[in-house]
Amino acid sequence: MPNTKKARGYSKRDLQDVSNNPELTKSDFARARPFSEVFPDLSASLRKGRGPNKSPTKKLVSLRLSAEVVEHFKSTGVGWQSRIDETLRKAVKRKRGRISVGTFRR
Repeated sequence: MPNTKKARGYSKRDLQDVSNNPELTKSDFARARPFSEVFPDLSASLRKGRGPNKSPTKKLVSLRLSAEVVEHFKSTGVGWQSRIDETLRKAVKRKRGRISVGTFRR
């Protein structure tokens, strides 16, 4: 059976491949220009973050959850926080369906 363990770090060959690169000097750094100056079109086309929401649909809160709950949702992969939100939304909808209009409990 082949070894499937993922290698970490750099191999000896990797280090040999880059060993002939000269070290940058102070004059090299003095001549350096910003990326946006060297490649203005490319720089302008790059997306810078998510940007503002047109109309924020969620509210940022701090919430303490049990380790068991966090581990369960994290184990489901990327998007685990959204799945917590989805689960809570479903619980709210179920609860609203059982309470008659005008009755609200805290």
